[in-house]
Order: sequence, then structure tokens, then C-alpha cells
Amino acid sequence: MELKATDVVVRLSRKDIVKQASLQVKGRQFVGLLGPNGSGKTTLLKSVYRVLKPASGIITLDDTDITRLPHRESAKRMGVVSQFTNMSFDFTVEEVVLMGRAPHKKALSRDTAEDFQIVEDSLRRVNMLEFRDRSFLTLSGGEKQRILLARTLAQQVDMMILDEPTNHLDIKYQIQIMDVVKSLNIGVLAALHDLNLTLMYCDYVYVMKDGCVVAHGCPEQIITSELIREVYEVDCDVMRHPKTGKLNVVYFSQSEWG
Repeated sequence: MELKATDVVVRLSRKDIVKQASLQVKGRQFVGLLGPNGSGKTTLLKSVYRVLKPASGIITLDDTDITRLPHRESAKRMGVVSQFTNMSFDFTVEEVVLMGRAPHKKALSRDTAEDFQIVEDSLRRVNMLEFRDRSFLTLSGGEKQRILLARTLAQQVDMMILDEPTNHLDIKYQIQIMDVVKSLNIGVLAALHDLNLTLMYCDYVYVMKDGCVVAHGCPEQIITSELIREVYEVDCDVMRHPKTGKLNVVYFSQSEWG
């Protein structure tokens, strides 16, 4: 499956928040979307998963304009773990994850043994199976995030959109969640803040600043101390770890470089 956004403009309150942004996720790529707060990452993702309608530009799944797809059909192909989820009603964890099966069901159809098995497998993958009978509202922010990922896993999609998927998670679960997503071997578009996680997991990255895509390419080519200084306004070194062979970002405090 291929996801492609071409020259997307998203306008809110008469202001262009996303400006002529283009990106694509080819097949089973894990693509990172980087940039500081307010750069337009979340707004662009919301246009991809159809919460916001672009003022101009086009977004396609396998060359089909997503606005031409019924919402149920796009939900069979693309799953979303958004940054914020407000749930007013009290559901159990199992019920929340079962919601991920909805696109595959007809109206008023009952949950099947297969559905419950998929939910169990999804909860096990995020290490939350023992929470299946807990109230979702009683969970911590990090626990909720893992349940929302399990719900998306239960959709069994070929493309996943993640808006800061490791938000609220401690380091152990950040790595676990990224390992799970990477192991799915599907197309992934993820807005990320942690540049070291980006270097560990992403095949390709796009960098946004002030609503524009200012750089894109392979992480090892794009994530440099010069780009980080320009986009994030911090100083750092980017060096290769002697054990893993991967690049790592080491940041300096303002007192060390200012």
C-alpha cells in the first residue's frame, strides 16, 4: 500500500498551518515526521486521517483520493493512534480494543470468537492483557496509549498513522511500542519528537518547520547537528555508537554552547 500527500495546504482560522506539504509512504516503509511543536506535524496528520480537510492538495491511498473512500473502507486500510483521546463513557479495556474490529463488521453484527482472539493477541503484544477487565478511564496516560495502539492492531490494517506514539511512556515501553510497530511490517507514518528513536526505527524522514517540509531523506543523511540547530534551535553532536553502529544525538545545554 502507498500513502501519498501532494502539495497539501491546511488552513485554520484563515491561516495556513500546513503549506504545500508533500510526503509519501511506500509499501512497508516506516516514515518519521519530525519538527518542533507548532511546526504543523499533527495538523498534517489530521488531514491524512480525515479529521481536517485540506484547503488544497490531494492525499491518496494506492492512487485513490481518500475523500472518495467511504470512512469504513479507509478504516479497513488505515489505522490511527492519535496524540489525544477523550473518552466520556466508561468502557473496559477489552471493549475499547474491540472497537478496532468495527470496520470489519456489518451493522448490529455480534462480536465473534475470532474478534475476541484478535483482541487478546493485540493486548498481549502491548503487554496489557492482564488489564482487559479494567476501566479504560482508570488507566494512566501511558497505559491508555498502549491500549489505543492495541485497538489499532485489532483493525489489522496495512497502513498506520501515529501521532507521537511514545507520548506519556517511560523508556522501556517506548522501545517496546516501537518494536511492536516495526515488527508489523506495514506502512507507518509517525510524528516523532525523539530523534534517537527516529534514528533507530525509521527508514525515511520528513522534517517540518513553520508548516513547510524543509528536508527529507534517509535519517542518517538528514539528521545532522546543522539541521537540528536550524529546526530545533539547540546545539548537539550526532555521533555513531560503537556498539550498535547507529547514529545517536547528544544534546548540550544552553550554558554549554550559548
